[in-house]
Amino acid sequence: MTGAQRLVFVGTDGGATTSKTGAVWADGTTVSTRLLQRPTGSADGPQAVVNNWVSAIGEYLAENGLDWEQVGGVGLAIPGPYQRYGVFDKSPNLPESFAGFDVHTAYAGALAERAGRAVPLIVGNDGNMGGVAEAQRVRGHSSATVLMLAPGSGLGCAFVDGKGLPLDGDTLAGMEAAHMPAPLHLLDAKPYPCGCGRTWGCVEVYTTLAGLPHLLAERLPRYPDHELARSTLPAKQQAFALRGLAQRDDPLAVEIFDFQARALGLHVASLAIALDPPMPGAE
Repeated sequence: MTGAQRLVFVGTDGGATTSKTGAVWADGTTVSTRLLQRPTGSADGPQAVVNNWVSAIGEYLAENGLDWEQVGGVGLAIPGPYQRYGVFDKSPNLPESFAGFDVHTAYAGALAERAGRAVPLIVGNDGNMGGVAEAQRVRGHSSATVLMLAPGSGLGCAFVDGKGLPLDGDTLAGMEAAHMPAPLHLLDAKPYPCGCGRTWGCVEVYTTLAGLPHLLAERLPRYPDHELARSTLPAKQQAFALRGLAQRDDPLAVEIFDFQARALGLHVASLAIALDPPMPGAE
């Protein structure tokens, strides 16, 4: 079988902080379980990000002994919300320059230029794409629905129905559950502003990296001798340090992550009431 006949289908996960590249063969089996991870570089603007994605595909192909002739199609997973298919709206975790950017047209053009031909491209919500993939694994041979929440820079969310399809909604905003209001009265928390523009206290702000600077700023005064109280690092860099501190059982870091776990648990409970997914282990 020639290389051209052994088609691969590439996936680009365009995260706010890190982008990942992977691929599967035409039968759905993975080319490699090792993803290529590179900084998204969103501070350099949307076109620079598109160029980074194309470069990452080239690097991934080379690492796995493949070439552009074998690429049968590309899927792009991006965070919402969207103005319309393939066009960014104001994103909580991306710079303002991405609002109104037609990422589908730009990426398709960049892929065609690099491959020397048109490459089929599908664009979808990152949470929904991840949810569909996870559902295929966790549901087994059943027709169970699947609810997925994936905290990272933001909170990826998906609900996959019994047929294996994600809840998209009329404007691709279905299951943007990260921006529902958190139960602040149960968390004894203030309504922190979210990058999406809402000020009612989006769940994302209390459960992900996006909200760590707020949570740290509120709690740090109670720990005047803490190393971060003396730190001159920017707030975001101090927040990034919390993970390593928690691994050393630092009381402040553990307190913050315990709070985030409680906030996420309450959100799971609310969504379970609305969507009624099966209990773990149910057929």
